Amino acid sequence: VWSPGTPGVGKTTLGKELASRAGLSYVNVGDLAKEGELYEGFDEEYDCPILDEDRVIDELEDRMSQGGVIVDYHGCDFFPERWFHIVFVLRTENSCLYDRLESRGYTGKKLQDNIQCEIFQTLYEEAVLSYKKEIVHQLPSNTPEDLERNLDQIMQWIEQWMKDNN
Repeated sequence: VWSPGTPGVGKTTLGKELASRAGLSYVNVGDLAKEGELYEGFDEEYDCPILDEDRVIDELEDRMSQGGVIVDYHGCDFFPERWFHIVFVLRTENSCLYDRLESRGYTGKKLQDNIQCEIFQTLYEEAVLSYKKEIVHQLPSNTPEDLERNLDQIMQWIEQWMKDNN
């Protein structure tokens, strides 16, 4: 299961809760990169490290081949297509997202570019181009009610997939 989306849309909250409910393992790619120092430099403009995508893939390959993994990261175009059976892109209204990112300390270009990314559906389009269109789904992620609905919907999908494939 793959959950891309702009920072602040609720990927981590959804991913951790889903892993707990479904008995799956959860991987936050940002945390994995931090722990293993899987970087290839630093982006001064955005004030953040630059991910070494090849090293991330090497690090995850064994775990992904075993299956039952929820992956949480904002982008998805560098992951092997074979890794995922379904992709859920979380979407958040701009005013809500702006408040969430501002509370995380995002300012200036970093804040504006992430809002633009959400407005133009950049990560949804990236997902559709990277995977078969029929496995990519958008889910609203504005309220606690949205979170509960999304969890229920994804749990139903997981249960059906387990029935069909075991």
